Amino acid sequence: MSKVLRQHIEEIISLTDAEFDDVLSHFTTRRLKKHQFVVQAGSPVEHEYFVIKGLLKSAYINAQGKEHIVQFAMENWWVSDYQAYHNKIPANFDIDCLEDVELLSLSYENKKKLCAGSHKMEHFFRIKTGLGYIGLQQRVLSLLNDDAQSRYKQLFTQYPALFQRVPKGMIAAYLGVSRETLSRFSNI
Repeated sequence: MSKVLRQHIEEIISLTDAEFDDVLSHFTTRRLKKHQFVVQAGSPVEHEYFVIKGLLKSAYINAQGKEHIVQFAMENWWVSDYQAYHNKIPANFDIDCLEDVELLSLSYENKKKLCAGSHKMEHFFRIKTGLGYIGLQQRVLSLLNDDAQSRYKQLFTQYPALFQRVPKGMIAAYLGVSRETLSRFSNI
């Protein structure tokens, strides 16, 4: 597990063995089974998670009970309800396991300590946060400007393996289309 995290971090910064040992000491390991929740709407969120193995989805259930999938998180991705995590408010999202998962969990307090004690890790998290924000903006712009078929093609091009791991109904919910509409796209 630690090797995967180190490779991920070292895509942005380099660490000595001692520095990485210190970084790793701030994380805890979690293993969850398929269908277990990592975060449930209405609950406090005290951790963010780095995915070592497996697949999760982050979803919002609106007042009418409709599920809106906001994110899938697979290996080498970070996931949490970040508004709840940073602002110490109840979660808006459910994050549940679509497969058995292995996660590295980082508490808010440990992240603060880690960043305060390591300029390198503060830089790493600043870069990762910026990249995550860019990805979110691209998703919003795609939802505003692209038709459903273009969003489907873009998702398939970027993450073809996702289509083997996620039921079509969830892909449809992520894209904001019906399952029937998605079926038409996959036959093109």
